[in-house]
Amino acid sequence: MATQRQTAGTGAQGRDSEHFVVVFAGFHRPWATWIAHRLESHGHRVTLHRWDPPREVPLESALGDLLLASGRILLVLSDWFFQLGPRPEAEWNEALRGIVHANSERFAAVNLTNRALLPATTVLEPVDLWSVGAQEAERRLLSRLGLPPAPARRPLPAGPGSRYPNDPPAVWGEVPRRNVRFTGRDDLLNRLQQRLMDADQGTAVVTLVGMAGIGKTQMAAEYAHRFSSDYDVVWWVNSDTRGTLRERLGELAPELGLAAGSEPGERIRAVQEALRRGDPYGRWLLIFDGWDDIDTAGDLLPEGPGHVLITSRNRSWSENRTNLVEIPGFERHESTGYLMRRAPRITAAQADEVAAELGDIPLALVQAAAWLGESDMAVPDYLRMVRDGELSELADQGGFDGVPRSSLTSWSILINRLRDSQPHAVELLSLCAAFAPGRIPIGLVRHLRPAELPEGLAWLTSDLTGWTRALDTLVNYSVLTRDTRSALAGEEPGPEQESVHMHRIVHDIVARLTPPEDRKLHRQVVRRTLAAADPGNAQDSRLWPRYAELLPHLEPAGALTSRNERVQETVLNLLRYCYRSGEFRTGVELAEQVREHWSELCPPEHPRMVELSTQQGNILRANGAFRAAYELDREMLERLRATPGHDGAGLMTATSCLAADQRYLGQYAEALQTQREVLETALELFGPDDYLTLLAQHNLGAGLRLLGRYTEAYDIDLETLRKRESLLRARHAATLVSGIACARDLRLMGRYRDALARQELGMRLHIQTLGPQHPQTLRARHNLVLCERRAGSPQDVGGAMASLLEQTEQVHGRGHYATLGLLVDYGNYAREHGDLQQARDLNAEGEHGFRELLGPAHPISTGMLSNTGLILQAAGDRAEALTMFEAALAGLSATLGPDHPWVLGCALNTAGGRNFTGRLDSAQELSRDTLRRARHSLGPDHPLTLSCEVALAMDLRGLREHEEAGKVEEDALQRLTRTLGAQHPHTLSARQRVRPYWDFEPYLG
Repeated sequence: MATQRQTAGTGAQGRDSEHFVVVFAGFHRPWATWIAHRLESHGHRVTLHRWDPPREVPLESALGDLLLASGRILLVLSDWFFQLGPRPEAEWNEALRGIVHANSERFAAVNLTNRALLPATTVLEPVDLWSVGAQEAERRLLSRLGLPPAPARRPLPAGPGSRYPNDPPAVWGEVPRRNVRFTGRDDLLNRLQQRLMDADQGTAVVTLVGMAGIGKTQMAAEYAHRFSSDYDVVWWVNSDTRGTLRERLGELAPELGLAAGSEPGERIRAVQEALRRGDPYGRWLLIFDGWDDIDTAGDLLPEGPGHVLITSRNRSWSENRTNLVEIPGFERHESTGYLMRRAPRITAAQADEVAAELGDIPLALVQAAAWLGESDMAVPDYLRMVRDGELSELADQGGFDGVPRSSLTSWSILINRLRDSQPHAVELLSLCAAFAPGRIPIGLVRHLRPAELPEGLAWLTSDLTGWTRALDTLVNYSVLTRDTRSALAGEEPGPEQESVHMHRIVHDIVARLTPPEDRKLHRQVVRRTLAAADPGNAQDSRLWPRYAELLPHLEPAGALTSRNERVQETVLNLLRYCYRSGEFRTGVELAEQVREHWSELCPPEHPRMVELSTQQGNILRANGAFRAAYELDREMLERLRATPGHDGAGLMTATSCLAADQRYLGQYAEALQTQREVLETALELFGPDDYLTLLAQHNLGAGLRLLGRYTEAYDIDLETLRKRESLLRARHAATLVSGIACARDLRLMGRYRDALARQELGMRLHIQTLGPQHPQTLRARHNLVLCERRAGSPQDVGGAMASLLEQTEQVHGRGHYATLGLLVDYGNYAREHGDLQQARDLNAEGEHGFRELLGPAHPISTGMLSNTGLILQAAGDRAEALTMFEAALAGLSATLGPDHPWVLGCALNTAGGRNFTGRLDSAQELSRDTLRRARHSLGPDHPLTLSCEVALAMDLRGLREHEEAGKVEEDALQRLTRTLGAQHPHTLSARQRVRPYWDFEPYLG
């Protein structure tokens, strides 16, 4: 049914103002809206009229109905326009020579195609717009309508339809080529646009749901093309797997001109922020095709002034701030129209019969129309074969998501006929079914040498003509579609870069119709293809898009069960990619699958299993599963130690992994001893300047730091930094990590200004090298704000913390240990600056998160009690605060010993709590003992030592021991002035006799 939208120009209405009815096929809505926009800018009134009269209505009557409107009628012509119905050419010619010729003063036309129109269209005198720019097109339009070529009366604001249709959006990414056979759905597309346009800013998300084969992807692609003039950015994201979704979404960053690095998480964060702000583009459309796994929707779904369109089979999207739109089958007139356009030889009655038999399901109709259009099979014969159920047992196997038996049978007919007439096409199709459904980088197969292929498939790489013919056949029969990144620009990839898209229903049917021996052979070819396409360096972020492309095809190709060493190395490289790129969840799942299969292929101490354990442990640890990583690494280390003649390097790596687990689990003394063994082995095997030796040395520094041995840690970290600067480069990621370690050591040593100066330099290098939102850059920023706070910087540390928290949460999620640590530090800052409610909320969330992650007995969980006590004390609940202080002190003393800086800090707070509750003698005793230990552990000029000295003076003064109190206080003030400066907040607070306190900073290493 036709739809109308009345638009009125708001310019001055004079005698020269006219009314135009723009009549168009839905396929050309962008042109119609642009024409309306230009005519309105000249002060005219325009009615848009989408025209697709039912085939049973005579064409002369339908055209005559247009004359009922006032004003002139402008037909937007193309070969598409004359396929409406479809109607015989003779009927069009008769109508044009009849009612149109008789009312020629009312009709005019523009032409959007370079192909010849019907001869009778000469009566309309159509003017060509298809090959000219916007200014010339407007001039021709006005000239054809007899309007003066004067400047527009008033410029209309940019908005829907204002862009010239031949001018693409500024950013256009991987949208499938427009299906020139797209049929109907006009009302649905218009409702979809209206729903997106009417949504509140930040909530314009629509999910298209429906059974497989119903046309969700085609709908989304047609929407992108039909309404492209409404957007400045149109970006298509294949979302079959989380890895490809993240890679593709991140690829938008450079297209938007964002200064982001190559790490996907960093790019995604930059993209989300740019979209949220609408800078540089506010009119954007993102399409996520095939997004069924909604667990990460909260992290990846963008917000902002633009629109999001999702296709999915998962109806749970209704719970994720999105509107569901059910995609039904075709209306019967849409089905018959499509069949008759694709197979012109069939009659309307035959088309109706075929459509009814196939249930009006678009995917089935596409196949039937392709077969009937390409073959000479009579429709009754085709229907008889479908009804007789050739290979109908396929439907009895299940797993086809409600697809009717007739549809499955029609696909079986096509594939088996092609097997006889085009065997190469079926071989290529069966090979595609050995990949995962969706986007298939089939061109990678051509990188193999003919000798690497089975004899019957050698033609894939040696016969380019046969390759092209087979692929063209499959595309012509609508079995596959070409999937190219250069569709808009018209660039064709070479055969080696070619990708195709295979619908999951077609994939399943082809796989089941392929003989088992052929299926086994094809999976072997795909495994070899994946191994040959492996770039071999998962640490290089520039290669991550290729790894993301390979990842979905590992399991379907049988790569996880392969004994081939090249294939196994590719599997390991993809695990390394998951770890390096931050795809932890995907990596956890993949590693578990690999372990399940490889455990049947290799003994536990096999080098492949050792490397698998290393990568799996790395991913688990990075994802916060510390205990699981520990158990995995401990078991592997025990096996290697019990294996005679074990590999020294493998044993060293396993030992290093265990040491890392021990550090995260709070087993600091054990971790340090283990790490010393690693360093000794590395020095023996590789020498002092090897990359692995420097890594072991860096980890030793981390172990010393966790034990509070800051000066020793700094000496080691500084040596590591200097060697890495010399052997690697100043901007290498490992060198930058050493820079963070040195700055952290300096800060913990109390050398605040030195720490700030070093971290400021490191921050600039991080941004220049890794980008502003790389996880390592965020770690450097976290240390920087802590350095600024300790140094008494006038910078807005609170604002920097708030911004950093938002970005860290986007990277890691709210419950990750990096985010939790920042929550706690931000809460400490909020408490210090008087916002107790915010401090309470942040501290409580951090404390709960760490207890869930680490358990209640971990030093981090115990130390958090001291922060809770400071908040209670600031709120006036001194008795409860002291309870927290005493619990933290007792717990940390038991696990870390009495001289650890964390214990000394808790003791400082506990002495204050005792003082405030009137336990002056006890406070003085604890302060005196804490000062003695601090001088021994940290030195006499460390800020924590001086805080203990100031606290002791206050306790002495409370006991009226004024002479000693004065001497102690004077010594502390002199040392504070000398080490931190007279204007440092610590010095000023001491002069004002404000009781010092100590913030617990959770640090996992």
